[in-house]
Amino acid sequence: MTAVLFDVPGPKSRVRHRLYAVGGVLALVGIVSYVIYQFADAGQFDADIWEWALYEQVQLEVVDALVNTLRAFGAGAVLALAFGAIFAAGRLSDHAAIRVPATLIVEFFRAVPLVVMIFFFHYGLALGEPFYSVVLGLTLYNGSVLAEVFRAGILSLPKGQSEAAYAVGMRKTQVTRLVLLPQALRAMLPAIISQLVVLLKDTALGFLITYEELLRYARYLGGSLEFGRPLIPITIVVGAMYILMCLALTGFAKWLESRNRRSKKSLAVNVTAETEEGVLTDGKSA
Repeated sequence: MTAVLFDVPGPKSRVRHRLYAVGGVLALVGIVSYVIYQFADAGQFDADIWEWALYEQVQLEVVDALVNTLRAFGAGAVLALAFGAIFAAGRLSDHAAIRVPATLIVEFFRAVPLVVMIFFFHYGLALGEPFYSVVLGLTLYNGSVLAEVFRAGILSLPKGQSEAAYAVGMRKTQVTRLVLLPQALRAMLPAIISQLVVLLKDTALGFLITYEELLRYARYLGGSLEFGRPLIPITIVVGAMYILMCLALTGFAKWLESRNRRSKKSLAVNVTAETEEGVLTDGKSA
């Protein structure tokens, strides 16, 4: 009747927990309703303040800003994953000449704020196009965090996995690549996706150096006198776009997880079938 970490709630506790849940949902609905009421009372849902959404030029500019956001995210995500994998391997190295510099680099870029790095690359090094400064900052900061995620995921595996691989004559690179990394990826996937969501939202910092992404365009259109300064409407639209992109990343992670689970089950079934077939064959031959 008890779990490992807590007692299973009884009938009265379950009723109390349901009441808490219902109360929390009602409180959340009340807060959202109040915010919507305040927006409506301030005229934020009037047709004239949403007129900007009907203009084709505005729609195209929103799409261009979205493409720029996705472009920075795509480049930053790929480079950050590569950076994280390389420096995680460096931190796990047995050679101090590789491990110590990799540790210093990772800890340094984890400690420096992303905004400071973006400003340094854009105004200090004068890289030219803001895209490069944004992507470089995203790569170094998020790549350093991902390096720690990769390292922690590999170290979390039981030592017996690597010891068994070493026992059959594998080298350390083979053990990491063929044995540890595939298993660690399943455990690291939620943390990796969470960091990629952070990277996606951090692309909004590009507006500080005039990178033409969603937040910068929302600020520009929200201050337009021609459309009556529709700051709240364009913010709602841009916020919804960010939410949808984050949900898409989460859905992709769940799809990967379910696919890995199915492949693992099918592999186990095939191995079992081959084992049973071998046993029957040996029995007949005997």
